[in-house]
Amino acid sequence: MNTKQSRIRRARKTRAKIAAVKAIRLAINRTNSHIYAQIISADGGTVMTSASSNDKELRAQLTNGGNVAAAIAVGKRLAEKARGLGIEKVAFDRAGFKFHGRVKALAEAAREGGLVF
Repeated sequence: MNTKQSRIRRARKTRAKIAAVKAIRLAINRTNSHIYAQIISADGGTVMTSASSNDKELRAQLTNGGNVAAAIAVGKRLAEKARGLGIEKVAFDRAGFKFHGRVKALAEAAREGGLVF
């Protein structure tokens, strides 16, 4: 089993638990160049809001989309958008990535912005 298959296996277990409790989830995706985050409805069919280091507003502020500073900016932006929609409580879906580095920075920034998970 290679690294990607292991990550997807971990993600599948987490998503099954989140689906069982029918929670709104904060899903992330991390690439070498950018970081993306979405808030997905409890039924799993609708993206309620999203933010990424590739967004026009954030691209103007960031020099590099693939670092911790970009993750912090994305986390704050996503929390701001979620509060605007009245979303306060979410389940964190890290997509099998380790809770470390950019993933951790995005999560902490979202928590500081007002999201609870």
